[in-house]
Amino acid sequence: MIGFVNGGGCFGRVQGQSQTCRSRVVVMSVSGTKKAVVTIGTRGSPLALAQAYETRRRLIEAHPQLEEEGAIELNIINTSGDMFLEKALADIGGKGLFTKEIDNAQLQGDVDIAVHSMKDVPTWLPEGIILPCILPREDTRDVFISYKAKTIEDLPDGSVIGSASLRRQAQILAKNPNLKVVNFRGNVQTRLRKLKEGQVDATMLAYAGLARMDMTENVTKILDWDEMLPAVAQGAIGITVRAKDTKMLELLAPLNHAETKTCVDCERAFLQKLDGSCRTPIAGQARLEDGKLLFRGLVAKPDGTEILSTSREGKPEDAEAIGLDAGAELRSQMTEGFFDTEGQETL
Repeated sequence: MIGFVNGGGCFGRVQGQSQTCRSRVVVMSVSGTKKAVVTIGTRGSPLALAQAYETRRRLIEAHPQLEEEGAIELNIINTSGDMFLEKALADIGGKGLFTKEIDNAQLQGDVDIAVHSMKDVPTWLPEGIILPCILPREDTRDVFISYKAKTIEDLPDGSVIGSASLRRQAQILAKNPNLKVVNFRGNVQTRLRKLKEGQVDATMLAYAGLARMDMTENVTKILDWDEMLPAVAQGAIGITVRAKDTKMLELLAPLNHAETKTCVDCERAFLQKLDGSCRTPIAGQARLEDGKLLFRGLVAKPDGTEILSTSREGKPEDAEAIGLDAGAELRSQMTEGFFDTEGQETL
């Protein structure tokens, strides 16, 4: 049986700052609860929960004893990124928006492991937390969704595209500066509802999220890398743990997908070199092909007027060095104020 348990509601952190809201989803027996072997920290959106349950499924496959009722508990934590939906991500802080409160809960011992969309995870981690496990990656590409056009190019001048991503905004405006991109916050279901209501003419989402929620029927067109280079670590699910928690490290070891981790490590090294965040239009993707690691990355001005791109090929064991080198190249080409932008209109 799956039940929702009040985890203490919302409690203020510091006056004038955000609150942290928590609840728990507990896999429990009818006769009562028992102490969980693993407590998973997660956001509460449908996609985040789908990813948490994917993690739970893989834990049980690797460790059948965890299938016992009550062995795994989900602790739902509301993050800053979930609470300030009226503002663009770039306006409320660039790093840790979807992870900070979960990190705090992990450090306090309220959760054992935390499940994250890797593209939301900062390139730095709080002291005491490590990222030892990344699950097999879903399709990394973006998708175009519209009831009025089949492609971005089909949209007439003046059309409005909803997107919270400056990366997508920059690449869209580079194709057609006469389109308008507005801030489009909320979970996948909310964005699709706003699109259906006609608040915008089109939107863009990650294919991975739609696939994990069995919602790919909404896709108008899947965009290849040449059309829209995805975000660093898009499509990957990462699991963090306290650095000295040997029990959790042992449980997670069989879940790590080495190929995905190699690619994500390369991409995150690229992002780290550029000091990237939600405020910066940066894209980067790596893949393994015929024993080689192939990487492509770009940085862009938010208005799409300038895009700098690079590519690399090398050995998989040199993944981080490849990412750092690519980032250093683009950083050397960026002029002062390269990422400066005016705020988006919000819907």
